[in-house]
Amino acid sequence: MIYRFRAILNTSEEVYRDIEIEADATFEDFHNVVTQAFGFDGQDMASFYISNEKWEQLEEIVLFDMGDAEGPVRTMGSTLISDIIDAENRNLVYIYDFLNMWTFIVELADIVAPDPGFSYPHLMYAHGEVPMTAQEPEFVSESLDGDDPYDDDYDDDEYIPGTNDYEDLDFDENWN
Repeated sequence: MIYRFRAILNTSEEVYRDIEIEADATFEDFHNVVTQAFGFDGQDMASFYISNEKWEQLEEIVLFDMGDAEGPVRTMGSTLISDIIDAENRNLVYIYDFLNMWTFIVELADIVAPDPGFSYPHLMYAHGEVPMTAQEPEFVSESLDGDDPYDDDYDDDEYIPGTNDYEDLDFDENWN
């Protein structure tokens, strides 16, 4: 079977690639296809993360086992795409180059029979140009009432004489 994926780069502009790859290819094969499709040299560290519908990073699939994790480690070279991805489990997060944090959401779009006229993997469609630098990830706090749970209503720049002095806190200056 052939898996059709859309890999979307996290950027302010719309940049994505539609890729076909065999279900029995490894995640290392997929890593190579994604880096080539986006014009990267593929020489930097990378990881895939199994993801849910909310795009949360769950289990990591590493490019190399660095030996620093406790327990078993999934590596790209020994994990088949079909071992992780199927019609119900379709989402991945892919991070390339941990210094620049190129971040992609990758979604299985379709599972089809192979076309004898194509060799796989196959870049079906490319949209948008990769920017010169990776976009900073945006983290959004979600709270039920819409308020920031970490907002303490304290203005760090506001100075009120007699209330912001350490003397008012009854600290002993000679504590050591």
